[in-house]
Parts: sequence; structure tokens; C-alpha cells
Amino acid sequence: MTPSLLIPATELQWRFSASGGPGGQHANTANTRAEVVWDIAHSPTLNDSQRSRLLAKLGDELRVVATDERSQLRNRTLAATRLAQRVRESLHVPRIRRATRPTKDSVQRRLGAKARNSEVKSQRRRPPDTSD
Repeated sequence: MTPSLLIPATELQWRFSASGGPGGQHANTANTRAEVVWDIAHSPTLNDSQRSRLLAKLGDELRVVATDERSQLRNRTLAATRLAQRVRESLHVPRIRRATRPTKDSVQRRLGAKARNSEVKSQRRRPPDTSD
């Protein structure tokens, strides 16, 4: 699933049912809706940090449903892909931004730009009335 995590197929529970919606006889007879459930709380694959992170973001179990396609195989593939994506996003640890001071040159550029902008705007003003 991720570079540091591979979920064995034995930990995934699959269920298939009728998909519903339009499709005529095919939709009434074929179990194309794919649902996959992964028990995060009891998964032996996860280490403690992964488990706590996933439990905080996703809860005790992750359930993904796919009903997009008319084929059970394609829906099964979609559900597995979506499960992997949700796990990957939940395990991602954002980098902490460290504040840095602006360089002297960047401060000078900013102040220069402000001065130029001020000069441009002052040129747009109407000249003062000197008819005293």
C-alpha cells in the first residue's frame, strides 16, 4: 500500500452485493458492488505509531465501497485503490515549517518596490491648486 506498509490480503474482508441504479437485468442479477473492510485496531501489520495515527484519523476500521462500474472486478480494483489512497494520506506526516528571517536583500527589494509603487500612485494624483 505504501513504501513502509503492505497490507496482506488476509486482513481485508470483501463483500459483494447488488449495485442498484440503472442497468436493467444485469444490475438485478450481478453482485457488482464491492465493499472492503480493514480492521485497523487489530491489524498485526501495523507498528504502534502507524496504528495510533490511523486510529486517530480513520477510526477502528476502514470501510471503502465502489459501485462505479458494471464489473465486480473493476469495482474491486477501485475499492482497493481507494483504500490504499486513504491509508497513504492518513499516514502522511506533514513537514514542520521552520520560520526564517528574510534576507537583507529581500527586505531591500520589498522596500524598493513599495517606494516605486508609491511614486507611481503619487504621479496619478491631481497637482495641487496654486491659484492664490
